Amino acid sequence: MIGLFDALARPLMRLLDAEDAHRLAVNALKLAPLGQPADDDRRLMVRAFGLNFPNPVGMAAGFDKHAEVPDPLLRLGFGFVEIGTVTPLAQPGNPRPRLFRLPQDAGVINRLGFNSEGADAVLRRLAARANEGGIVGVNVGANKDSTDRIGDYVRLIEAFAPVASYFTVNISSPNTPGLRDLQQGRVFDELLARAVEARDRMSKLAGPTPVLVKIAPDVTLPELDDIVGNARSRRVDGMVIGNTTVARPPALRDRAAKEAGGLSGRPLFPLATRMLAETYVRVEGAFPLIGVGGIDSGETALAKIKAGASLVQLYSALVFRGLSLVGDIKATLLDALRDGEHASLAELVGTDAAAMTAEDWPK
Repeated sequence: MIGLFDALARPLMRLLDAEDAHRLAVNALKLAPLGQPADDDRRLMVRAFGLNFPNPVGMAAGFDKHAEVPDPLLRLGFGFVEIGTVTPLAQPGNPRPRLFRLPQDAGVINRLGFNSEGADAVLRRLAARANEGGIVGVNVGANKDSTDRIGDYVRLIEAFAPVASYFTVNISSPNTPGLRDLQQGRVFDELLARAVEARDRMSKLAGPTPVLVKIAPDVTLPELDDIVGNARSRRVDGMVIGNTTVARPPALRDRAAKEAGGLSGRPLFPLATRMLAETYVRVEGAFPLIGVGGIDSGETALAKIKAGASLVQLYSALVFRGLSLVGDIKATLLDALRDGEHASLAELVGTDAAAMTAEDWPK
């Protein structure tokens, strides 16, 4: 079924505007007659944030912004799905065009700007599928015109705690003015304090819901020191490393590379993976990490794990590789376990991190 879907849909999607193609993909998943996937090999299971993941390969936030297709995505073999970014109130995001393929570079640039149907619409969908099982995280963000952005995150944690497997506090999108300022100094500490307080308060009503923080790959190492220090002292449950980058590697060839917005896909891999390793050595095992940014093969997924990721996420590579990539990644990870005679992926997490931090900085 996955091969047939890729064969029929991807050639058509390449002819469409990137955002129209994305809309078509979501609608197709709503209609596709997907059965339950075969059970994953038990060696791919991951225990993180108090949750049991059947495999470590997740759909990153950005694909299913409004929680329209989390269950079809799980049936395609993802170990977990992160929906959103969700904002408290509906907002249109930035003007179109705002999503651009870089086919020569296998990259994507977006400046969507947290386009969201709003919390009420997304909450209704997640409540309706609450008995379906599977791990579905909720990526939360602030409204562009909010006068209390920290309050936006708190309200979303309160609202979604009964239906979210975990939360990702997204303070790293480059497409909402001033949002990345929340990664710095006292305001970051206040954000974490209030988010964790909401987590703890809601756990009495809805059970424990882990809170993760998603950061940009563009932070400096001194800024990363502060971010990790605050995250550890405030006892967040994990971090996602990282979001899109505003940098433009000099090797980019596609004309669309000049577009404003956040760059994802293959060109992001070196920077995001280095930041993952830098974060891993600073966290010192205090909590697990999710590695995202540039994964387009089993080998790159394995590299993320060895750089410090307990779990990985992808999205942009599906534009170029198709849905069969999910199975390819899982097969590569199983081969790595067999070749190294490892009992689980946990034995591979962070094995290359220290060495990576000694390498030259990626360009």
